Amino acid sequence: MIIEYVNAAMKHARYELLQEDGSYYGEIPLCQGVYSNASTLESCRNELAEVLEDWIVLRIHKHLSLPEIDGLELVVREEDMAA
Repeated sequence: MIIEYVNAAMKHARYELLQEDGSYYGEIPLCQGVYSNASTLESCRNELAEVLEDWIVLRIHKHLSLPEIDGLELVVREEDMAA
C-alpha cells in the first residue's frame, strides 16, 4: 500500500528548469513541503521520491494525517499494546 501511495503522489509531481542556474526544481503540491532541487531531472525525481518517503515516515511518527491521493489513504491506527 505504501508503494502505491508513493507512486500515486509522484504522478502529481511538477518539475521546472530554473533559468538562474540550469538546475531542476520538483515538488508535489498535494504534499506540503515535499520538494527537491538537483542538477539533472533524473536526480531531481530521485531526490523528490526520497523526500516524499521521509515526509510520510515523519507524519506517521508524529501521528499527522496524510492527504488522500487518487483515492488512496494511509491511515495509522494506534492499537492497545497491553492486550
